[in-house]
Amino acid sequence: MSNTSKVAIVILNWNGEKLFPDFLPSVIENSTGKNIEIIVADNGSTDQSISCLQKSFPSIKIIDLKENYGFAEGYNQALKQVDADYFVLLNSDVKVSSNWIEPCISQFENNEKIAAIQPKILSYNNPDSFEYAGAAGGFIDIFGYPFCRGRILNQIEKDDNQYNKPSQIFWASGACMFMRAEAFKNVGGLDGDFWAHMEEIDLCWRLKNNGYIINYEPKSVVYHLGGGTLSYDSPKKVYLNFRNNLFMLVKNLPKEQFKSIFITRLILDGVAAIKFLAGLNFNNFWAVVKAHISFYKNISTLRKKRKEIQKLNNIKTHTEIYTKSIMWKFFIQKKRKFSDLDFIN
Repeated sequence: MSNTSKVAIVILNWNGEKLFPDFLPSVIENSTGKNIEIIVADNGSTDQSISCLQKSFPSIKIIDLKENYGFAEGYNQALKQVDADYFVLLNSDVKVSSNWIEPCISQFENNEKIAAIQPKILSYNNPDSFEYAGAAGGFIDIFGYPFCRGRILNQIEKDDNQYNKPSQIFWASGACMFMRAEAFKNVGGLDGDFWAHMEEIDLCWRLKNNGYIINYEPKSVVYHLGGGTLSYDSPKKVYLNFRNNLFMLVKNLPKEQFKSIFITRLILDGVAAIKFLAGLNFNNFWAVVKAHISFYKNISTLRKKRKEIQKLNNIKTHTEIYTKSIMWKFFIQKKRKFSDLDFIN
């Protein structure tokens, strides 16, 4: 790592006091250096997070945001107060390993077009397996559905070193994302209207449309607990994922593909809602319905955002977008691993 590059590890916290003893010591132990700063940005916690940090972890800087802005806007507000060359957006339920910073910073400094880097994300509870939120790097299919090397929908692969090569990806997980500060600012940061979920994919898509590169670095390894704020099957998470995915598509799809892809996507969402209903999962059925209601309520704002974003987009196609349907591959053709896909990127 360059002697002059400053790295700020920023952990956005909301009522995470109970997580601190298990996860913060690894960050402190493995993030030493005069140009590395560890910051916890408190997002309006109602527990004793701040007093716990002051008492038990005095070396950590605290940014008190006073209120809960959500994940996306919370980071925007916090990072306005951070002066660094590189940000590390790190969840409060992530344990890091030794030498997790240097390989990523080395990538940045060898290629100024790299905007974001994701480490290998393994499961905290099952360290031999990848973790849902990012695994070995994120991608999307033609209809905007996200998946990862090491995780397709709910099927998670064991880590057998099959994804141990640094490579370009489409999106880096918000659970642990190394970010070039200048690039983050150049595209306007995260979209606060997302609140939480998919905001990192939207950010990476905007970065890639502006010519930046998103990379995966397997030499950097972290362990994510997952589901710390919302469990993966929570109706609230279903609502945010369906709504925010539509937000993201409206903002970022190129004009040539927009109408056909978006209409197909609305049909697929309808199929998903019917599937929830047929399975008597009424909470998730209503979550999809509410997501679409919220989407239509926000359509005017989204059109304005799309207009501004499309003005700046220099690159319309990306090899990291899978040109087929991941849902078809998974449910019909029973392809459950990334290596089973006919996907060359």
